[in-house]
Amino acid sequence: MKIDARGEQCPIPVVKAKEAIKQLGGNGQVEVLVDNEIAVQNLLKMAGQKNYAATEEKLGESDFKIVFTVGDIDGKKEDIVTDFFVADHIDRGLLVAISADTMGTGDESLGKVLLKGFIYALAKADALPASILFYNRGAFMTALASDSLEDLKELEMAGVEILTCGTCLNHYGLTEHLAVGSVTNMYTIVEKMTAAAKVIKP
Repeated sequence: MKIDARGEQCPIPVVKAKEAIKQLGGNGQVEVLVDNEIAVQNLLKMAGQKNYAATEEKLGESDFKIVFTVGDIDGKKEDIVTDFFVADHIDRGLLVAISADTMGTGDESLGKVLLKGFIYALAKADALPASILFYNRGAFMTALASDSLEDLKELEMAGVEILTCGTCLNHYGLTEHLAVGSVTNMYTIVEKMTAAAKVIKP
């Protein structure tokens, strides 16, 4: 199976490779094409973490090929695919809190790209959070113009609770534009944060 991830930003090449390996059904090869060293390093790191056989080939100045081999290697069945691809599940102790429409501090446009990538990667993770809370400018992420709606809807379909602060929606004029999840209040936000075993705030 061949995956062309050239032009894609992290974590998309890794996610595409992961999904392709899952489709193999436990045996075969996945060839991934990328165009930057960071993607190469991330793919090889995933191979190392999951004990996959992987080879790297530089095809050009900015052209690389990574080949993953899973299942039968030299006639020996490897017990590696089933360990990697466990059905997605909800970690009831995990909560994600998003308070802005960017990730980190510094360049705003970069921050938007990073947050979009974070939500995309979260939607593809093996362990999903029980809830994702959106407040302050984070409310823009669940509104109609958000670039992350598809990923958030995927998370919601998988059983993740998507909650957006009603006061924040009203403040930014987004109440009528909520496109995923439901409206919540500060009491519920505090209740869920204090009850969570782990809160992740990107």
